[in-house]
Amino acid sequence: MNSGDRDAEDDVSSLHAMGYAQELARNMGRFSNFAISFSIICILSGGVNSLAQATSGAGGAALGLGWPIGGLCALAFALCMAQIASAYPTAGGLYHWSSILGGRFWGWLTAWFNLIGLITVLAAINVGAFGFFVGAFGPALGIVAGYWPQLAFMVLVTGAHGLINHLGIKLTSRLTDLSGYLILAGAVLLIATLLYYAPSRDITRLWTFANYSGDAGNGVWPKTASIGQLLALGLLLPIYTLTGYDASAHTAEETVSAARNVPRGIISSVVWASVFAWLFSCAFVIAIPDMGEAARQGWNVFFWVMDKRVPVPLKTVIYAIIFLAQFLCGLATVTSVSRMIFAFARDDGLPGSHLLKRVSRRFRTPVAAIWTGAILSVAFTVYADAYSTVVSVTSIVLYLSYAMPIAAGLLAYRRSWTRMGPWDLGPSFRILAVLCIVISGGIFYVGVQPPNGQALTVLLAILVITGTIWLLIERRRFRGPPIGAEIERRQARIAAAEAGLGGDETWGASA
Repeated sequence: MNSGDRDAEDDVSSLHAMGYAQELARNMGRFSNFAISFSIICILSGGVNSLAQATSGAGGAALGLGWPIGGLCALAFALCMAQIASAYPTAGGLYHWSSILGGRFWGWLTAWFNLIGLITVLAAINVGAFGFFVGAFGPALGIVAGYWPQLAFMVLVTGAHGLINHLGIKLTSRLTDLSGYLILAGAVLLIATLLYYAPSRDITRLWTFANYSGDAGNGVWPKTASIGQLLALGLLLPIYTLTGYDASAHTAEETVSAARNVPRGIISSVVWASVFAWLFSCAFVIAIPDMGEAARQGWNVFFWVMDKRVPVPLKTVIYAIIFLAQFLCGLATVTSVSRMIFAFARDDGLPGSHLLKRVSRRFRTPVAAIWTGAILSVAFTVYADAYSTVVSVTSIVLYLSYAMPIAAGLLAYRRSWTRMGPWDLGPSFRILAVLCIVISGGIFYVGVQPPNGQALTVLLAILVITGTIWLLIERRRFRGPPIGAEIERRQARIAAAEAGLGGDETWGASA
């Protein structure tokens, strides 16, 4: 038996030991697991579309200093999540981790937070791609931004994402592998272009603070005299961009040698995204013709700088690369959303779980979960009036869903949680876990500041609604992941589920 066969057997045995069947196709290697998280982070999506949060706030320092700070914050989360993922390499990892380490309610709440965040972030990614498409190609094609063009774009693009995911993880992972290379190549090209056409190399901009709040920044942030507040608000750019690396965990059951490759995927995606995003942001600041005039551009600042500095043929090539990367970012996010839905439904945590947990025998994908996630993300954009507030909420909710299993792990570490995986930080885990909890509190505080004041109301509503549902219904109905004797009782169902895979497009239920 070669090492690959042993890894495959170990992966399946580990999954069986947690009470689940190997229904999804395990075709993803180390790079593919990295690439799916790197594709969702996609520095050519959030890192480009949200530049105004920095340039119309604290100026160049919000990018030159903000990205290293934000990257280190995300890395702390990545390291802690990697440790837990190594011990529990399952689809829908965050939910499973919180349930095992913190109990049924903690896992159930984590699942809902993560699910809400993933669905709405998918919507935000594709709406951002529409805005980029209109800004880059709209004038030439005669397309203008508007409610109906945006909705039609969402239906077509998200439908394509769903179809590709439906057809199997092998096709999806090939495209997200391409996305990984495309993002790296696109970032290098963009950095080189901006530096080449910059009239000077004034690197002092990268640590120079300014106050472009209010009208000076085209109203991106409300008027304030506090540079510290503007820097904190500017940190939302890297923090919000560096989300989605939980995708490596969500695809654990499709990754070979998951206990090793999933932690590597989580950490390496954050590290490389942070490095290249910082380099791009520095090049962008250096290339800006005038910082004050750039601030007045507001959300149009990227296109303004490109128009001022880059020749049209080269600019068109760069725009095409960025748009394709943003499309593939949405594709990878549909994969992550669907695996979270599948994993939660597998333990009967969702309405219609008996359908959502089923796997296509032909494609070995959770088809109903894929299309449910895609449809919900499009439906979210129908309510355009609430969109800006809820989008700011989603990143807060995502980081809360990251922090919850980490907090549970901190309390369970070396107590009820004694079996570690091959990726083990040792006692450093506790220090980093405390740091993550503090950072998540900071993200919550900054994220509900003006102009996102309504975000607090939305978050409180989410807590009230989920708390009520738990107390009235789920506390008695929802059992959570299998533990103890329940795992042993599931073994016959696991064998039957795996034996039933193959053949035509009929569906087989999960164990």
